[in-house]
Amino acid sequence: MWDPDAGPAVPLVPPIAPVPPVPASGDDTAPPAPPAPDDADDAGAASEAGEAGAAPDGPDAGPGVGPEAAHDSRQQPDEQAEDDRGYDDLRRFHQLVNNNFYGAVDASGAAFGFGAATSPGLAPGVIEPAETDRVLRFYVPPQPCFDEAFGKLRRNALVVLTAQEGSGRGAGALALLRKVLGGRAELRSLSPANALAELAASPNLKRGQGYVILDYVGELHVEAVQAYAIGRLSEELRRRGSYLVITAGDATRRRLALRDHCVPWQAPDPVALFEHCARQLPLTAVEPDTERELLRWVGEQRRPADVVAAAVALSRGGAEAALDMLRDGDQNRVREWFGRQPPADDLLPLAALAFLEGIPERTFEEQCAALAAHVRSWRQSGETPVAEPDGSPEDLLTGAVADQSRARWRDRAVGIVTTEHRPGPGRDGVRSERRLVFTSPRVRELVIAELHDLYGYALWYPLRKWLGELALLGDLDTRTEVARGVALLARYALADVDENLLKVWSDGFSSQRVTAALTLQFMCDAEHLAPQALSIVLGWEDNNGPARAITAAMALTGRLGALYRRQALNCLWFLAQRGERIAFASRRSLVLLLQTAEQDPERARFTLRYVRTVIARTAPGSRDRSIALRIAVQLLEATRLEAPEPVTAALLRGVPDSARHLGALWADVLHSGNRSRAVSALCRTLVELRDDPSVTGAVGELGEAMRNAMNRRQWAALCHHLSVALRHPDYAIPGARRLAQVLLGSLRGRPPADPRRSAGSLISTTPLPSSRGGRSK
Repeated sequence: MWDPDAGPAVPLVPPIAPVPPVPASGDDTAPPAPPAPDDADDAGAASEAGEAGAAPDGPDAGPGVGPEAAHDSRQQPDEQAEDDRGYDDLRRFHQLVNNNFYGAVDASGAAFGFGAATSPGLAPGVIEPAETDRVLRFYVPPQPCFDEAFGKLRRNALVVLTAQEGSGRGAGALALLRKVLGGRAELRSLSPANALAELAASPNLKRGQGYVILDYVGELHVEAVQAYAIGRLSEELRRRGSYLVITAGDATRRRLALRDHCVPWQAPDPVALFEHCARQLPLTAVEPDTERELLRWVGEQRRPADVVAAAVALSRGGAEAALDMLRDGDQNRVREWFGRQPPADDLLPLAALAFLEGIPERTFEEQCAALAAHVRSWRQSGETPVAEPDGSPEDLLTGAVADQSRARWRDRAVGIVTTEHRPGPGRDGVRSERRLVFTSPRVRELVIAELHDLYGYALWYPLRKWLGELALLGDLDTRTEVARGVALLARYALADVDENLLKVWSDGFSSQRVTAALTLQFMCDAEHLAPQALSIVLGWEDNNGPARAITAAMALTGRLGALYRRQALNCLWFLAQRGERIAFASRRSLVLLLQTAEQDPERARFTLRYVRTVIARTAPGSRDRSIALRIAVQLLEATRLEAPEPVTAALLRGVPDSARHLGALWADVLHSGNRSRAVSALCRTLVELRDDPSVTGAVGELGEAMRNAMNRRQWAALCHHLSVALRHPDYAIPGARRLAQVLLGSLRGRPPADPRRSAGSLISTTPLPSSRGGRSK
């Protein structure tokens, strides 16, 4: 940060001539010469104009001559227009998510973006003791694997629990740490991607700390963790009296570096777990015959979570409620329907609905016909299936697919599919349309599971071609549903989804890239897939071309970025230092991250604090400082997703302690070539807040934070130029001028009481949500 006493004051008004923008450079070119401290960033209008025509990323990003350069110059606007369309789609998607989740809609049991609840430890950070208590309330240690894992943890301070998802390995990890450290010990979750390599070399391991890595996905880079690094990590953990428990899939046992630390995990006996839960819950009278049937169904369960849910249902709703849950009527209906070996004219519409639930029926019928055409085209090509499992009902796909009959849905999939009338986005009830939907959200997943289990190449090859066409040509609503369906498919066929869909789409046009980004966000609704989604994104960020790097930036704007906040910000900061096209996308993603944090004050503060820290760690006049200041000014200029209100006004209104971070960012930007943009953003914020008496304290705190980051001459200059700016017709409003007096003490310019005092020492008094931003995130 600028030293208030170092050298002459920096004027807060830019020169009349605009500061020329820093030319874009590719990843393999040397960075530009550092600008003078006074010109650490581009001037306002020039930066946006420069970004619109920025050179593409890569070794050929610099200016050239001849036909190739002319061709490149023609390509640049097209690429920028593509990226703009993609970010417009993302903004509209996040607006819809906010409307659905934060509006008056009943979202119980649904997962609208950030609304899905997460298990303790999925998001890196401290695991609150109350959350651990909740998870372990009905816990029964499975034997003998629990004792074996506990012995390894005591000896090596490190153990890996390997099992399939749903076996209770996450609860087992918390139970092991609780047992070895005591009930009140602090537990911390680490990121599942590359966490071991980082932890092995980290000097920051705390004493007496319990660490957990849930759903470890392995190393991504060449410096993958080796046996000696694991030994070093184990030794360091023992020396500090700390412990680490990792959960992972069965394949981890084959990794040499971790093999000696693995314990195959098992779920506890379901009947014993059910009886244990029943003893802790209010008693419910059950007839002997009913009890025997209940225990028979319990004994068939393989997921501890399902057993606990049945015990709770028994306590709250009686035996019939528990039996309904255990019998799983949805699954039985779906399996019975597929067991009848439906003909192609029933099968294909249901397969299409699995990826297009809820779109208008007329649009759905068109897409069904397109899927049928893909099936016919494949059959007529005479191609031989590459790998057709034994007994696959290939013959079901022969012949023409019948035209859609709306009446036929009444008996086509009874108990699985129904119809309802819904208005489209932004429409009232008068414009509602009939839409086909599954009878419950779980039915959609069960249908996709059966399609994956029963049908082979003869169905999935044309289905993948059809999905690719929708990802390229479909409207945003259609592509959103495709992304939901593909995310469900990833629960059963992750490798197929990654290789044949995500990898192709991530390197395609903006519509395909947005579909890939949304798929990765929806994958986070399945907790065991969230680490895999992060791993895929981190694999795209470097040395995979500009399109995939931009797709990675897009994917981090949603739930994925909310779960893995630090890694998302680290990734976006890395991308911001690449060629201008990628850097521009990274800045837009950073703004979207702040905009989507409106109902998550801690995430909003974390984002502001991160940008503050980046600026503080860069050298004055350096290229990194210029990049960081461009990010900061776009955050300060950003507007909310839902309204033209500045995001800064929303933060000052609803996020406690945001004034301290915003004041530091404003001071940094005012010391750069973006001074005029910073003053304009400050004026817009004051105008927005002018009629809200509740923010007076926050505005005063904002001013105090800015004064503490400036010397006397800088502060006096700010007072003068803000006073001049408030005479502009857009800002010359009495309420805004009064609020400016609160900010500055007086428009005549009260100097800071103590220029050396740190803004970090201020006590914050306010609250708020977040917003939408210029051209960012």
